[in-house]
Amino acid sequence: MKKSITIIIAFLIFTSSFSQTKLGNPEVDPIQIQKSYTEWSVYQNKNIMLSRDFTALDSSSKEISKEAFLNQLANGNFIPIRLKSEDAVYYYKLFKILPKTDTSIKATINQIGFDAYKNYKMEGTAFPKFSFKDLEGNLVSNESMKGKIIVIKCWYIHCTPCIKEFPQVNKLVEEYKDRKDIIFMSLAEDSAEQLKIFLARKPLSYSVIPDMKVYMNEALQLNSFPTHFILNKEGLISKVLPNFESLEVALAKESKL
Repeated sequence: MKKSITIIIAFLIFTSSFSQTKLGNPEVDPIQIQKSYTEWSVYQNKNIMLSRDFTALDSSSKEISKEAFLNQLANGNFIPIRLKSEDAVYYYKLFKILPKTDTSIKATINQIGFDAYKNYKMEGTAFPKFSFKDLEGNLVSNESMKGKIIVIKCWYIHCTPCIKEFPQVNKLVEEYKDRKDIIFMSLAEDSAEQLKIFLARKPLSYSVIPDMKVYMNEALQLNSFPTHFILNKEGLISKVLPNFESLEVALAKESKL
């Protein structure tokens, strides 16, 4: 019996060590990346997608929940870095922000973490009741959308990042045009008159619902744009996303469920 236990323990240690070998070093130097706000910002925007599924590690490399990870980003003194790995899983680890680091980096990370934490807490909840008419006069509501995946883009005319991703989201609509169970709609702050003039120059393939500023502020409590929602066929929020890149990944996953 003792021999069997010894073999089992040895096997567990071996498999644990093997598992750990899949995780490599940080893909960027955590110290070097903090020396320039611009360099850090480029890395953050291209490589850290907090809305996606990932394995979260604290500063001591201990696995923690995504909720705890985002909470530490929002309220702590950490910078997230992706680790190199041999599998397809994303591993994000927290590294301490150094005392001499530009305070703008910490402030921005805290805001990013706050937004990501807030978005994460909305997942699995019911999307607030709505019944609106789009620019074409079509009525859209929770009831009329039952049994469908709904992709919602929240934006306004003077939001540069919102407009910049128009070509990408239009391409996404084209990609899913044969999926009758996927609906693309957008909520815009601006009036119908303003939107019609603007969209004549900058087409958007989503159905567009005007005058949504109060709804987005009060019902959705949005404080950053663009914000994308994916609702599942039960009307629950599957994902809340800050940009096209994360939307594309999340929709690909949701569309296969």
